[in-house]
Amino acid sequence: MTRIIGVDFGEARTGIAVSDLLGITAQGLDTLQEKDMAKVLNHLCDIAKEYNAREFVVGFPKNMNGTVGERGERTSEFAKLLEEKSKLPVKLWDERLTSSAAHNVLAEANVSGKNRKLAVDKIAAVMILQSYMSSIN
Repeated sequence: MTRIIGVDFGEARTGIAVSDLLGITAQGLDTLQEKDMAKVLNHLCDIAKEYNAREFVVGFPKNMNGTVGERGERTSEFAKLLEEKSKLPVKLWDERLTSSAAHNVLAEANVSGKNRKLAVDKIAAVMILQSYMSSIN
């Protein structure tokens, strides 16, 4: 059995989530605080090997009107590089509002300040991955 890795890619931090073996639930795995894209790619490839992943799902930041802006273009380029390096399929998944939803979840749990900043990307990765898995199951 294999897993799916969910990724909330960002310029300074990248949230990472992993599916269970049945592909039903997503769990937060890590928030990588790294700006060097090569290091992020290497870290994700290591995680894919460790968890015997079959694919990546990368959150795709579209504008609210559905258009793709600068962040979306950078994310698309990142996804292409990840696919080349990992030799695994990489799917882009609409992530509109996941970061704000993650902030809301953490606010409701009374997580504040620095702790929220560290957790929001991982929670967003969970939401991206869970949304994707719900659509295919």
